[in-house]
Amino acid sequence: MTDKVYARVRENPKFAELCAKRGRYAATMAGITAIVFYAFVLVVALDPQTLGKPVADGSALTVGVVAELLMFALFLTLTGLYVKRANGEFDALTAQVLAEAAKEPRR
Repeated sequence: MTDKVYARVRENPKFAELCAKRGRYAATMAGITAIVFYAFVLVVALDPQTLGKPVADGSALTVGVVAELLMFALFLTLTGLYVKRANGEFDALTAQVLAEAAKEPRR
């Protein structure tokens, strides 16, 4: 990409929109992940007995194992949601910005 094209990309309002949307979405996803993960770590540190309890009488499956499996499922789901939005909305905006930047400006 030439310096002129790069400058046109940076000046395009859609580029600013893309950066803002992508940044907010990524921060939201990262925040959800951090809150869930650190909540689990706090339970491990402050109340480990809760995680060691069986989910049902006589069961070898514990609350901690179920909680961790649910966390993995949540993280996988969040990743899928991000990829879906990135491949759809964010890629479309990127293509628009690049197409507009590649055009020679009118004088």
